[in-house]
Amino acid sequence: MTKEAKEKILKIIEKNSRLTNVDIAVMLDLDPMDVATALKQMEEDKVICGYHTLVNWDKAADDEVSAVIELKVNPQRGSGFDKIAERVYQYPEVDAVYLMSGAYDLLVEMRKAPMKEIAGFVANRLSTI
Repeated sequence: MTKEAKEKILKIIEKNSRLTNVDIAVMLDLDPMDVATALKQMEEDKVICGYHTLVNWDKAADDEVSAVIELKVNPQRGSGFDKIAERVYQYPEVDAVYLMSGAYDLLVEMRKAPMKEIAGFVANRLSTI
C-alpha cells in the first residue's frame, strides 16, 4: 500500500476511529483486507498509538459535582457556632456541617449538584450568613 493511501486512512480514522475496514475501503476505493493489513501494521509500528473518544462533557448526563466549602463566621454570644451551623444545615443543598479549627470555622459539605447551582447557593445563601 502506498504512503499516500496510508495517510488517507490515518486522516479518516483520526476523525472517526469507529469506522470499519469496509467503510474505509469504500471511501478510498481500496480492498478491505488491504485496509486491515495497513491498520495492523501501523499499530505495530506505533504510528497509531491508540483510539480515543472525544467527549462533550457539557452534553453528558452527569454534570454534577460535589462541593466542600469552608466558612469563616463570627460566633454568636451564648451559643457559639451552634446556631449558625444549625441554620446552614437546614438548607436542603447541605449534607453536613463540621466545626473546624484553624483559618476557617465551619466546613460545609454539599450534596452533588450542577456547578452553577452550587455557585448560586454560595453567592446567594452562604454569603449572607
